[in-house]
Amino acid sequence: MQIQTPDWVKHAVFYQIFPDRFVRAVQSRKSWLQETSWEPWHVPPTLQGYKGGDLWGVIEKLDYLQTLGITAIYFTPIFQSACNHRYHTHDYYQVDPILGGNAAFEELLNEAHRRDIKVVLDGVFNHCSRGFFFFNDILENGPHSPWVDWFKIEGWPLAPYDGDRPANYVGWWDNRALPVFNHDNPNAREYLMEVAEYWLKLGIDGWRLDVPNEITAPGFWQEFRDRVKAINPEAYIVGEIWGDSREWLDGTQFDGVMNYLFTAPTIAFAAGDRVIRKYVEGRSYTPYPALDAKGYAAKIQKLLKLYDWEIHQTQLNLLASHDTARLLSIAGEDRDSVKLGTLLLLTFPGAPSIYYGDEVGLEGGIDPDSRRGFPAEADWDQDLLDYHRQVIALRHAHPALRIGDYKTLYAQGDVYILARSLPTETIVVAVNAGTKPATVTLPAMPHLQQLFGESTLKQTSDELQISLPKRSGCILG
Repeated sequence: MQIQTPDWVKHAVFYQIFPDRFVRAVQSRKSWLQETSWEPWHVPPTLQGYKGGDLWGVIEKLDYLQTLGITAIYFTPIFQSACNHRYHTHDYYQVDPILGGNAAFEELLNEAHRRDIKVVLDGVFNHCSRGFFFFNDILENGPHSPWVDWFKIEGWPLAPYDGDRPANYVGWWDNRALPVFNHDNPNAREYLMEVAEYWLKLGIDGWRLDVPNEITAPGFWQEFRDRVKAINPEAYIVGEIWGDSREWLDGTQFDGVMNYLFTAPTIAFAAGDRVIRKYVEGRSYTPYPALDAKGYAAKIQKLLKLYDWEIHQTQLNLLASHDTARLLSIAGEDRDSVKLGTLLLLTFPGAPSIYYGDEVGLEGGIDPDSRRGFPAEADWDQDLLDYHRQVIALRHAHPALRIGDYKTLYAQGDVYILARSLPTETIVVAVNAGTKPATVTLPAMPHLQQLFGESTLKQTSDELQISLPKRSGCILG
């Protein structure tokens, strides 16, 4: 079958927002929120504390995102919940009142769309919260509840809070706070499908799906795709799957996944032996051991052979997320590692995703530290921010960097050079991840000029010589 994916995603630059930590509105529109005692914004976050970020604050930041070059936002969950990350859903039809409720979200959606910024929401359809109405009814009424078969009940009585007794129901990774849906139940399945349809009809531009590999009911994701695309054929469906995702990327389910198979080797090359192992070992991706250019090229070529080219163009590529430590911290605060990784991210096929604050030098170890409050402007790394803006602008300016073919031109020592090509243009990206300057000789490429970076070019009729400072990259076109 011919695989079809949303065209706009191929040209998008995403920004991932963890709503509780991105920005708190200058003036909340709810008096009861103005007087709430939030966890102080700039102290290290705790597992259970709220910092009070809201959607009105995001609206205030849309101009900032637009000037950065962002064209799509992926929000971690925004629905009513009793935890700061909101993966414990209470009500799939209500935006959390702390965030401003449905009215704030609709205003945000309108303001984002007015700026041509797409909005993708996080769909947590594998499990819910023990506070979810249907499950709470079971807690109140036991086996007499009409919703018993919506979940995986194993015995009575249920113990949602008492860890000394069996929970007697299936929770996500044995977490009794997160009862897992019975996706074989047709009514539970229909409910979840209708939730997805409701927000698409309201105007969202797609769904990021939390742990979708754990929903194994036959045909679930095929039906989900059919119903989503019936409402909006250009809606984006992206799954959180960390490894080989061919099973879900056959054209009948997802348009892409969060591409940790790109993340891991890119960090291993850009940061090299600077990677602080305590932040990455035992996680679901392996950005270690260090890779040289040849090793990086091999990993990238293996990845590019894994999926259809149409899928590669709509993968969600990233260097960090709410589930990982931030690259700056992983690399021992080496800013060149962030720059080199960002250059490779923004010149790779697919949609790059920037985790809020990475562009201004926000640090953070593993959860909850990776979910710090977005820093005040006085604390921004302006050099890193300018770097992001320039490379994003070049991606927008040159179609080859978005939809051009990808080819490795050179991979030796610490120097990796790639080309993105269309019939109308070729863009060359060169990275020297080493600690010494490097000079590379390639076949002649007439009329090539430096668009970004500090390289020195020497052209003859037969060859092109590129000289790169240590720990640097450039874009030529």
